[in-house]
Parts: sequence; structure tokens; C-alpha cells
Amino acid sequence: MYKTIVIGTGPAGLTAAIYLARANLSPLVIEGLQPGGQLTTTTEVENFPGFPEGILGPDLMENMRKQAERFGAQFKNGWVESVDFSQRPFKVKVDGLGVLEAESVIISTGASARYLGIPGEQENVGRGVSTCATCDGFFFRGKKIIVVGGGDSAMEEASFLTRFASNVTLVHRREELRASKIMQDRARDNSKVTWALNRTPLAVTVGDTGIVKGLTVRNNETGQEELIEADGVFVAIGHTPNTGFLGGQITTDANGYIVVNPGTTETNIPGVFACGDVQDTRYRQAISAAGTGCMAAMDAEKYLEGTMVHDWSESLDK
Repeated sequence: MYKTIVIGTGPAGLTAAIYLARANLSPLVIEGLQPGGQLTTTTEVENFPGFPEGILGPDLMENMRKQAERFGAQFKNGWVESVDFSQRPFKVKVDGLGVLEAESVIISTGASARYLGIPGEQENVGRGVSTCATCDGFFFRGKKIIVVGGGDSAMEEASFLTRFASNVTLVHRREELRASKIMQDRARDNSKVTWALNRTPLAVTVGDTGIVKGLTVRNNETGQEELIEADGVFVAIGHTPNTGFLGGQITTDANGYIVVNPGTTETNIPGVFACGDVQDTRYRQAISAAGTGCMAAMDAEKYLEGTMVHDWSESLDK
């Protein structure tokens, strides 16, 4: 039996593993189908402190993994099929590894960006296609950008990207937007934002040099296909937290994000903690995820020592 099992290996999970290993708790880290998380699909990371020249996403994750291993963290590859938090020790069923037992569990399975499912999209992530304006906007200074989406996140990303781009075209498949009025007005008042509404994205178009050159769409009124030229395509249609394997045992919000006790990483079950994008609906940055990974490890350590007071009453009364 393990003191702690960490499920997930993005910045949150790996940071938790580093702290737990340094506390001589020998955590087991389940890597999942995408070891390193979403950063493994990112090219240059320029906003993670300590790397003035930037660092490749996969390299950053590999460095964090090695750091955790150095202090005694164990890593096993597998897909968590289900968990049983109804009694202690907790049980984690992993494909290929069977049922593993632990005194505490840290969930850091992240959230997956939703994609359009069109040709040229996922294969060009990091090469002109992005799902994170805050992460990648800097690379498109003075360039033309397309943002796909009709909700608040799309409006927010479009407005943010105008800090860098010469022009941002907002593409949505309907004439009406789902975004709140204040977010729509903010985008419409921005002179750098143009609109391509009632258009269905068909494919991310790449030139002969392998560089994204725009988005092919269908005009829903005329039925005609057209190419909207751009140097980058940002998909902003939301994220899906990776919580399906929990089987409803952990309290989540309406969108599936894990709810934690404010100011901590505690879930509704004592001894089970959550960190990173799986519980973060707002920031979704590598550095903020790493910070919550540190918190989760320290919370787990206190729980194992018997010094953590688990009391949701105050927060639930507010």
C-alpha cells in the first residue's frame, strides 16, 4: 500500500510528486495516456519562471519528472479506470496494473481542451493552432489571428489577442453568440476584432511550407466555401475536466470541475485532494497548476500526519 497515489503528470501532479518525495512519502504517480499533460503538445513555454530564454513544453515536463524521481517518486504508466473512495485504504483501479491501495490520493488529471474535430486541427497544435491565448498569444505579434467560438471564453480570448495581433477574426457557426452581453460589447467595441458569423469551420488550411495560412469555412447562408486567411487559429470552445473515472464520488460543479474547500485542495472526501486544471476554472496556467500541486502535497502530508482539520461547514454556510 502507498502513502499517496498521484493521478496525473502535468505541472500540478509532478510538483505534488516532488514535494511528497522530498517529505519521504515515496508517492506513486500514475502517468495516464499523455504523460506530462497538455504541455507536452506545446512548443515554446516563455512564461514559466526560471527560464529567461523559454523552454520547450516536453523538456519542462521531463525536467520536473526527473526531479521527482531524484527524490524517490515512483512512476507507472496506466489508465485509471475507476476509484473507490468509500472506505480506507482508498482503491485505484489501473488498466494493466490492477487495484492499487493508498492512504491518500491526489487527483491532477487536468482538463482537455475541446476541439472542433476538423482536418488540420489537432495535428497542427503548436504549429499555428492553439487553445490558449495567454500561453501563445505572444508568438503572433503583428499577425492575423482567427478565434473560433461564440461564448464568453471566445470573446475574452479575442479581446486579449488584440494586444498582439494586427487583426483578430472571430468565427462562429451561428449568427447569434452565446456570450454575455458585456463580453460581446467589449469585443465589438474593439477596432481590431472583425466578425465572420454564421460560418461553419471545415478545415485548418496549411500552406506548402507547412505553416498555417487560415481556416476554410462554409458560409451557412450561401453554402459557399471560403478561406479566411490568418497566421494562427485559436479554438475557444471550452474545456472538459477529466473526471469521468471518479464515478460521482467527488463533488463537482455543473461543468464537472472538482470542488475544493476554499483555500485548500481538499475535496469532499478527507484524504482525497485535487490540484491543477481539474479544479481550476479560471487560470489554467502551468505555474498556477504547479502552485496547487505544492498545496495538495502539503495538505496530503498534514492529513497523513493527522494534523489536518477537515471542516467544510464554514465554507458551505456562505
